[in-house]
Amino acid sequence: MRQIFLDTETTGLEHRLGHRIIEVGCVEMRNRRLTHRHFHRYTNPDRDIDAGALAVHGISLEFLQDKPRFAEIAEEFLDFVRGAELIIHNAPFDIGFINAELARLDMAPIETVCRGIIDSLRLAKDLHPGKKNNLDVLCDRYGIDNSKRTLHGALLDAEILADVYIAMTRGQESLITDSEENPAPLQDVAGAEALTHGLAPDAPRVLRILKADETEQAEHAQLLAAIQKESKGKCLWLADENTA
Repeated sequence: MRQIFLDTETTGLEHRLGHRIIEVGCVEMRNRRLTHRHFHRYTNPDRDIDAGALAVHGISLEFLQDKPRFAEIAEEFLDFVRGAELIIHNAPFDIGFINAELARLDMAPIETVCRGIIDSLRLAKDLHPGKKNNLDVLCDRYGIDNSKRTLHGALLDAEILADVYIAMTRGQESLITDSEENPAPLQDVAGAEALTHGLAPDAPRVLRILKADETEQAEHAQLLAAIQKESKGKCLWLADENTA
């Protein structure tokens, strides 16, 4: 699977008020392995940058004067993300700005180009409800070095997000390895067992029934008694057995 970690920096907080993208950063990952391919561009917004935004990312209008307009990088950007799943922290913000830029060029929304979009902030909130889940907090939580992040930057934040996302979704590596490198044969379990015993897959299948011995039955009874006591007489299994 090809995934792209994406971040933007902007002139302000609201694209509906005419604010623009001034930086785009993308980092590529395939099958949960970073490929070291990235897309990074600054763009001239042709408008002022809010003081609050400047304090966050430190990108001045003077620095952007000789940079291309978004229209000049749009096709290259879309080619880089095409067919990939996008992973964005607080995705509605970045997607709103990207689609506003594309709309100015009479181009289709980003959703028509990429495979899908994952909001890593939503994922973090589901994993850690009631807690702060910005990138700095997540780095502390997962032991990720973010010492270079003195100011926000689209490419740096995309790189940090990749590390955070991998940490948040630990356990998927084996699933991907199994599916990509060691695909299971298209054969049901019963058929496989029949072949192991020298039988044809369509041979009659015998259902084996294993009954609990006396020791296991006694342990089961003790467990039900404990549940009955803890639930103050509301153990459903005992109720079923008494009415059976």
